[in-house]
Amino acid sequence: MFPDCSWRLPCSPPIMCKLQTFIIEDSPVILENLVATLQELASVEVIGTAANEADALAGWREHQGNLQLVIVDIFLKSGTGLGLLARAAKLGLAGRRVVLTNYATADIRRRCLDLGADRVFDKSSELEDLFSYCEELATATGATSAADG
Repeated sequence: MFPDCSWRLPCSPPIMCKLQTFIIEDSPVILENLVATLQELASVEVIGTAANEADALAGWREHQGNLQLVIVDIFLKSGTGLGLLARAAKLGLAGRRVVLTNYATADIRRRCLDLGADRVFDKSSELEDLFSYCEELATATGATSAADG
């Protein structure tokens, strides 16, 4: 398998690393499909998941040492992605923050960016953009393409 990568210590050739990712999504079907697709099409290794704000915050904190990307849904089983972004910013938690939602209105996008999200993607029309972003981020951090590894 691939060695662990650190945000602060990107891998260099010939070591192959994947983007260490934590996903917060309350729909089991969406989560399963998202994990499979990200791991197949982008240089992503999902190191944890959560379906609610409290578990997401705990998991985010637990994986601080090697977490590079956090993908957050807005509506969760309990709590919200907006609340999670606010708490993560207040705590100074590491990792790029991406919001993936069905409610990517102009207002939601602005609120997410104001709360520290790096990007916001619409689940219904911008999944390819999310995959491209992940691949660009992986390349910038020294990870290699899933197709390469």
